[in-house]
Amino acid sequence: MSETPPQDTADFDTMARDIAEVPAVEVIVTVAVNLMSAAAVKLGLTEEGDQYKDLDEARKLVHALAGLLDAGATEISSFHAAPLRDGLKSLQLAFREASIVPDAPGQGPGEKYTGAVFG
Repeated sequence: MSETPPQDTADFDTMARDIAEVPAVEVIVTVAVNLMSAAAVKLGLTEEGDQYKDLDEARKLVHALAGLLDAGATEISSFHAAPLRDGLKSLQLAFREASIVPDAPGQGPGEKYTGAVFG
């Protein structure tokens, strides 16, 4: 059996201590921004355009973002929540525009949490 080198344990302890110092609001916002960025790429909204476009993947990311924002709404302030909700709505609208066969109102990604999104 191999033993874990002491340095690996120290690195983990350092990472845990670093994470412990980050407020929950910052973690939630960071995760939301990462989901938004990934969804934008999968929607083809980056400079590369359609190179990475994948609407199935985008649907999952937008839905997860909506769920996170719905669950975290009471935990983060309006200062943080408002721009995230605006970004979510923009992604939902972009998804609707990119879809060849649009979802019925209220059935698009994340609309389970946000309600129907209209332009």
